[in-house]
Amino acid sequence: MSRSVRTRPEGSGQALSEAYDTALLDLDGVVYAGGSAIAYAVESLAEARAGGMRLAYVTNNALRTPDTVAAHLTELGIPTGADDVITSAQAVARLISEQVPQGARVLVIGGEGLRVALRERGLVPVESADDDPAAVVQGFGGPELPWGRFAEASYAVARGVPWFASNTDLTIPSGRGIAPGNGAAVEVVRIATGAEPQVAGKPLPPMHRETILRTGARRPLVVGDRLDTDIEGAFNGDVDSLLVLTGVTDGARLLAAPPQHRPTYVDADLRGMLSGQPDIEALEAGGFRCGGWTATAGAEVLELDGDGESLDGLRALCAAAWTAAGEGACELDGGKALAKLGL
Repeated sequence: MSRSVRTRPEGSGQALSEAYDTALLDLDGVVYAGGSAIAYAVESLAEARAGGMRLAYVTNNALRTPDTVAAHLTELGIPTGADDVITSAQAVARLISEQVPQGARVLVIGGEGLRVALRERGLVPVESADDDPAAVVQGFGGPELPWGRFAEASYAVARGVPWFASNTDLTIPSGRGIAPGNGAAVEVVRIATGAEPQVAGKPLPPMHRETILRTGARRPLVVGDRLDTDIEGAFNGDVDSLLVLTGVTDGARLLAAPPQHRPTYVDADLRGMLSGQPDIEALEAGGFRCGGWTATAGAEVLELDGDGESLDGLRALCAAAWTAAGEGACELDGGKALAKLGL
């Protein structure tokens, strides 16, 4: 699919919760962090829902079931049903079901989320490579997953059994810091076998397809904090996206983003769903203006002048950086400009 290269965040005269029918929300870094709700998330989501927007929660974590995720969100003050949660386990289970017979056995290397998703598709989870599986599926199994499970996967894959992975995120946030994610576990089996899995999770198309099939969204908005999963997933699905700065992405990463990582909109947190987004004006003399800020790309650095809302300055800087970079990643120094914004 051919897409024009985004050179600036877009504006919207309507609140995003009115302009889009469904929000496809990432969880960690967007709705909660370390198990607790992020500031303004509960109130913003309630207001968006009250205005008629469908809220769906989309996660690459295949460990927890939709029921478990929904219960956690409800405890945080965000009423959620299991049907509002879409996981990479569901996406990979559908992918497998399209390639193996109904009732086929699938060797599971992961947690309960995978087993529930497989059963939903009429597949039978098994535990051993000697159980004659038609496929192997690997998803995040938590810190207690025994090392022997990777050996079990390797035995089956080496015999030619098709191999699937819920996602390949190398890391996962935890209450104590950054821990190895399912992608790190996938690497173990890849090294042992030399094989490559079929992957379902963000940012790849099977996950986006799963969200659309389950929500029926006609005009969805992907809301996330990660450029390489949430925003790239929206790019691959050819839908709009909102990046919130409550998670892993900072100003420097955003300015350097290549085309597939450039969000449609940028805001501080989920309150950005409830308002319009400011337009960015291209100046005849060069550079871009947003609010009280003007940004230009010099020979080696990004320059910023003015005052006002920091986010307006960041949006103007994005326009200068992305235009200068074209189809690549911006390599101009934006440190001094970001420092003016306190970012």
